Amino acid sequence: MSNAAALLALVLSLAFSPVEEPVSYDSVIAAEAAVAEANVGGTANIALTPEQQALMQGEPDWRLSARLYHAGGGGATGNDSLGCRPVPMRTVATDPRVVPRRTRLFIRETVGLVLPDGTVHDGYWYASDTGGAIRGNKIDLYTGHGRGSMRPAMPLNMSTLTVEQAGRFDGCPPAWENASN
Repeated sequence: MSNAAALLALVLSLAFSPVEEPVSYDSVIAAEAAVAEANVGGTANIALTPEQQALMQGEPDWRLSARLYHAGGGGATGNDSLGCRPVPMRTVATDPRVVPRRTRLFIRETVGLVLPDGTVHDGYWYASDTGGAIRGNKIDLYTGHGRGSMRPAMPLNMSTLTVEQAGRFDGCPPAWENASN
């Protein structure tokens, strides 16, 4: 049994066994991260840049509750709050009082996410949208057009994500070709 499979089995046994006493917040976060990494693929076979390696270490800037949204389902209906076209698997909506707009983010759990075209997500996202239901420590990940666009990120829905501030950006979120820069 691989290390990931053993970890997943342990997490699942803890999650579904009767709990006699309260469980610590840190153990819940660790369990969610382990399940998300096992479902998404993790970073084991990905060559990380020095910046990505640094962002994977230490305490995150935020722990945010994730939801997914897509165009064509009443979620995204045009431009984001900056007036830009949302970029699939790059644009996020946040509460600007928590995560300011124009913040370049690194979401650890999305590193290694295999996308429909076969490419692998590098973990970078852009806070360029807001929404009426996004209050406090929440983040909505824009997946693209149609319900099917959510499939690669579905393991992250309703989980707590580890989010780092990776800088700021001007203008609109960049296209995939230069999003890691």
